This record gives sequence, structure tokens and C-alpha cells, in this order.
Amino acid sequence: MDGRQLSERFDHFRHSAFRLETRQRYAIGGAEEERLRAFRQGRPRPERSVTTNGYLAQVARATLAGKHWSRVHIVDWPLSEYLRYELVGYVESAAVGEEILIASRDTSPELAGLREDFWLFDEGSRSEMAVVLDYSDGGEFTGAREVRDAAGIEQCRQAKAAAMRHAVRLNAFLAAVHDAERVA
Repeated sequence: MDGRQLSERFDHFRHSAFRLETRQRYAIGGAEEERLRAFRQGRPRPERSVTTNGYLAQVARATLAGKHWSRVHIVDWPLSEYLRYELVGYVESAAVGEEILIASRDTSPELAGLREDFWLFDEGSRSEMAVVLDYSDGGEFTGAREVRDAAGIEQCRQAKAAAMRHAVRLNAFLAAVHDAERVA
């Protein structure tokens, strides 16, 4: 499954889309590269909103239609530059309705083994399915695998449950990071 086919999944889910992110860096390009450069240099980042970003527009439409869109990102310490950049972008995603949670891998041994990214669509329904995402060592997206078998879906459900047990909402995480940096 390529990126285009994966994008089509977002047009067809009925009630929920959940993403588990486990990597500390993802390769980006285009407009995102410019945003990262601006972040790195302490400059204002180019606008990222429902009018400039297709993903944000899609999340906004879905949440306005009553669908639940969420993610947990499992982070390692110290936070990588990329993760610090991504956390800022998550604020924009949350503003359009995506529920963003963060889990620190060091808070539980249960999180140590979670190393595979995936999307879980329509959990608990007849149309439930998962898409496991593949990345190169450098963080480049290399493809995705659709999972519809019960064992594969259950594995994704269990990973989601473990991540959710140890996650905090984005704003709580950002406040804790800010407080920790003031003390350091």
C-alpha cells in the first residue's frame, strides 16, 4: 500500500481513526522542511491551517462530522529536535479537533516494546481495520500494510491500550516540559 492508497483510508472510515507514533524522527520534505528550518532558526513558521494544509482540513471535516481522530506519540528522552518541532505542530492539529496524547517511553516497561507505527480505523466495528506503517532507518515512509485479520488487529488494539494507559494530553505534556526546562 502506498501513500495515495493510505490517504484513501481517511476518506472511508466511519467513526474513528487512531494513530500510534513510535519514532523519534520522521523524514519530511517540501513545506514541512521549510517549517522545520524556521523552527530551528527561531523564525515564525509558515502558516499551517485548514486553508493551507490538506491533513488539517481533512481532520476538521471529519471531526465536524462527528468522527473521532486521535493519536498517541511515544517519546524518548531527551526529546529530539524533530520531536520538539512536531509538538509545536500538534497544537495546530489539536486546534482542528484531533485528540493528541503523549506517552514517555520511560514511564512503563509496557511501552518499551512498542516500536511499530500504525493507524487503527473504526475500532470495535464491523469495518475495523489497521494499517501498519513502514519506515526506513532514516525515517522515510516506505509503505504500509493493511491488517484485517483478528490477531493483527488485536495486536494493534493492545498496543493502543498500553499507550493510552500511560499517555497524557498534549497541553499537560507541554506544560510539564516547559516547567522542567525552567528548572533545569
